[in-house]
Amino acid sequence: MTRRPENVYANYHAHVYFDAATLARAQAICTRAGKLFGVAVGRVHQKNVGPHPRWSCQLTFDAKQFDDLIPWLEENRQGMTVLVHALTGNDLDDHTVHAAWLGEPVELNLAMFEKHGA
Repeated sequence: MTRRPENVYANYHAHVYFDAATLARAQAICTRAGKLFGVAVGRVHQKNVGPHPRWSCQLTFDAKQFDDLIPWLEENRQGMTVLVHALTGNDLDDHTVHAAWLGEPVELNLAMFEKHGA
């Protein structure tokens, strides 16, 4: 069973995954989230970046924003997968132990963390 996001950490990232066909939709979702909830909207990466196996846009938010943002993302993600993870300072744990999904999970490229000792 897919682990659902829970508000148990101080700070988070949400990565909205998309492809060429859903680029405009992902941009609109991230832009709207930024305006509605005051979350920081990162670059829209049209390439795989870090451990992310798909193109993505990053939202940065805190525990105060979580309870409004996450249900909205679930309702408005339009079939796209969203990785939600904590920001604890341990990148490997943040992307595994402290990670949850909206939509179908995808396998992350965790080797980059293991090489650097997380």
